[in-house]
Amino acid sequence: MDASANRKFDVGGVMLDRPFRISRLGHFGYFTNHMKESLRFYTDLLGFEKSDPLDFGHRVPEEHKGTFETVGWFTRFNGDHHAFVLFPRRAFEVMAGLQPQHSVNQITWQTGSLKQVVDAGTWMQSHEVEIDRSGRDMPGSNWHTYMRDPEGSRNELYYGMEQIGWIGRSKPKPMHNRRFTKAAELPQIPEYKEVDDAVAAGVDILAGYRHENTMPLDYNVSGIELGRPFKITAIGPVRLMAEDVDKVANFYRTTLGFELTEEVVWKGHRCLFLRCNTDHHCVSIYPLAITKDLDIPHQSTCFSFGIRLYDYQQLRDAVTFLKKHGVKIVHFPPELFPGMDHTAFAVDPDGHLVQLYYYMEQIGWDGKPKPAHLRRPIDNANWPETVQALSDTFNGEPFLGPWG
Repeated sequence: MDASANRKFDVGGVMLDRPFRISRLGHFGYFTNHMKESLRFYTDLLGFEKSDPLDFGHRVPEEHKGTFETVGWFTRFNGDHHAFVLFPRRAFEVMAGLQPQHSVNQITWQTGSLKQVVDAGTWMQSHEVEIDRSGRDMPGSNWHTYMRDPEGSRNELYYGMEQIGWIGRSKPKPMHNRRFTKAAELPQIPEYKEVDDAVAAGVDILAGYRHENTMPLDYNVSGIELGRPFKITAIGPVRLMAEDVDKVANFYRTTLGFELTEEVVWKGHRCLFLRCNTDHHCVSIYPLAITKDLDIPHQSTCFSFGIRLYDYQQLRDAVTFLKKHGVKIVHFPPELFPGMDHTAFAVDPDGHLVQLYYYMEQIGWDGKPKPAHLRRPIDNANWPETVQALSDTFNGEPFLGPWG
């Protein structure tokens, strides 16, 4: 599909090649065979907070009921209802024929409006991109359009997200009544009207789920008492493994509109780094053959996904904290992560990798990354106590709201 050959689209008064514009990675999800252990890893240890459960038991064939976990969990680190999702793998193998190589439940990208979500689905269908489903999911209240990349990784475009405020409660279940299983007809009522209608109907709007923090507040993190010595401030990037790097990259560039920031060749393996905003990359694509030169604990179409911590000190403290709690920490050649500084990977109970980092190079008006020879050399065997500030240290997507 050649977007440049199509007519331009008026997106809020700006003429673009597509009727939508992706702004950031909104949420991401792994499948797990170890729900209890994974919840501990992602909530108690990494600091995501549970926002709502979702039971898929009604979709499991009768002969399998009661034989495995069917409840998945939505978790968050900020006001968004969810940023990270854990779904029970065995349930999806039975319900949907989940293949062994697929460890990712979804990769979800935020657009700026509901119209963009709806128009994106129509535009993709006109370009022979198969749409899995469209509508609005509960919990989370996010309007969406789902599609898959050429090697089966499920992507979602969405607009908005239920916001969880200072009391830490999600919407109560009676407010899940505005779930849609098809593309939205426009316009839709605003969310404050949904709240007004719920109050008028006698719904207890304070009856939603609230996460219970169980970790003792043992750490002074820049003046805030927290249960761990760091705070998640963003998610991403997502790192994919592909049989055909160019075919997969073409989907993210031509269909979704990402831009190629940089290409790296490491031991003969060609790796691509793509962006959707000012971060050096939000998705990277590696050839599956690279695994023969890397000791990756879990073989799948996903190398890792990332979580950003506020600063370098928190990154160092996170590694120490996770090791103390029995989490395996691994490192990979820094050449595989251009545009980043010091990073480490935590291994979850299923062998999935979570990249811990604090810095991402920012791309400016000219669209060019920093030349490789000007970047700070990284020695993973010898991290310094402190690092010198770079020109764009602390730049990029800001974290909104308090840390705890």
